[in-house]
Amino acid sequence: MLNQYSHIVLGLGVSGLSVVRFLEQQGITPLVMDSRRQPPGADALKAEFPNVELICGGFDCRYLVQASQIVISPGIAIDTPEVRAAVDMGIEVIGDVELFARAIADKPPCVLAITGSNGKTTVTTLVGEMLKAAGLKAEVGGNIGVPVLELLALDLDFYVLELSSFQLETTSSLNCLVSTCLNISEDHMDRYADLHAYKTAKLSLYPQSRKVIFNREDPLTIPSDPMNQNSFGLSTPEGDEWGIVDGKIYHGSSEIMPLSDVALLGSHNHANLLAAMALAFSAGVDKQTMAQVAADFKGLPHRCELIAVKQGVTYVNDSKATNVGATVAALQGLSDHLGDIILIAGGDGKGADFRPLKDVLGNVTHLITLGRDGNKIAALRDDAIQVSTMAEAVAKAQELASAGDIVLMSPACASLDMYPNFMARGDDFRQLVEQIDAE
Repeated sequence: MLNQYSHIVLGLGVSGLSVVRFLEQQGITPLVMDSRRQPPGADALKAEFPNVELICGGFDCRYLVQASQIVISPGIAIDTPEVRAAVDMGIEVIGDVELFARAIADKPPCVLAITGSNGKTTVTTLVGEMLKAAGLKAEVGGNIGVPVLELLALDLDFYVLELSSFQLETTSSLNCLVSTCLNISEDHMDRYADLHAYKTAKLSLYPQSRKVIFNREDPLTIPSDPMNQNSFGLSTPEGDEWGIVDGKIYHGSSEIMPLSDVALLGSHNHANLLAAMALAFSAGVDKQTMAQVAADFKGLPHRCELIAVKQGVTYVNDSKATNVGATVAALQGLSDHLGDIILIAGGDGKGADFRPLKDVLGNVTHLITLGRDGNKIAALRDDAIQVSTMAEAVAKAQELASAGDIVLMSPACASLDMYPNFMARGDDFRQLVEQIDAE
C-alpha cells in the first residue's frame, strides 16, 4: 500500500532542498520526486533528512493525485503530463517563490522584483548594492544565488529577487513594493508556445506589485492595465521618468551623474543602471548613494565583461548571452565603438529564430560561429567563418583583429551542446585570451 503524502516536492537541486527544509520547519514531511536518476542534492537530502523519501527517475502519478499541494521546481514544465493530471484534478501546484510570498504575507511590502529576458542579474545585483550602500538590510536571491526560502532566516528590510518566467508561472501572491520587466525577447521557445505566452508569464509580476517600472523603449514591457507605474529608457525623460539627456543620467529634471562616470560598458548596461536606480529610489535610496555605486560597479562575470586588452585589442566575455535578444543588446550597446567588432557566436539555440540578429550584424566586421546552431547564425552572412572549437574561434579572432578593435564572445545561444553551463564557456574563452601574450 502506498504511503500518502500531503506535500510533494518535484525536482531536487538547491531550490528543492530549500523547500524540504522549509516544509520540515512547518512540521511537514514531504515526498521528493525527481526525473533524473541521480539528482543534484540527493546526498545532502539523505544526510540532512534521512526520513524524507526520494523517488528518482520519474514522477509517480499515484502519489501526485493524492497530494494537497505540489511544490514544483522551475525547471519542470507545468505541462508535464503527470503534473497536468494533478492540476486537472484541482491539486494546487506552486513554486518556492509562492511559498516565500505566503510566508511574508503579514509584512509590509518589502520585495523588489526583477524579471526580463536580459539584464536581470546585473540589475538585481546593482539594486542590492545600492540598498546596502544606503545602510539598509537587504539581500538578493531567487533565480540568482540564494533560494528565496533561505532568505527567510535573515533579518532584512528588503528582499531583492531575480525572477524567471518559469518561477513566475507558479507565483500569484508576491506583494512587491516595486517590480520591473526589463525587456522581452524570444527565449525558452522550446518551452513556450509563442512569444505571447512567454510575455504573459513575465508580466504576471505586475499585478503582484504596488508600483511597476517598465522599459518605455520596449512596448512588450508596458502594463496592459493602468497602475502605479513609471519608466526608464535611454531617451529624454518626461515628467518623473528616468532617462538620459546630453550624456547624463536624469530622474525627471534632476541630474544624477554623467555617463562618463559610469563603470559599466555599453548602452544596454546604461539602461540596466537606469532600471536599478528607479527600483532603489522606490525603496528610499538617495541619488548620491546610487551614483557612487554606479561609479564603482564594474559588472558581473560573463555579462559584457571586459576581460583583457591584448596587443591593443579589447576582449569582452558575454557568455551569459544565451538568447538572441542578449546578443542584439550587446551589439547595440557597442554600436558607437570606432574600431572593428569581431563577434564569436553559436551554441544551442533552443529553437529560437536568429533573424533578429541580421540587422545588428551590420555593426560586425567579422562573424565567427561555432556549436550546434552555429551554422544557422552563419547563414545570416555570406562571409561568416565557421569553426569547431572556442580555441579555433579565439585564434581566428586574434588573427583578424587590430589595435582598437573589440572581440566580443556573445553566443546568442545556450552552452549545453559544448559546455556544462555558460560560466564554463566564459571561463574557457577567458583562459584562451589570457594565453595570447604567452604566444
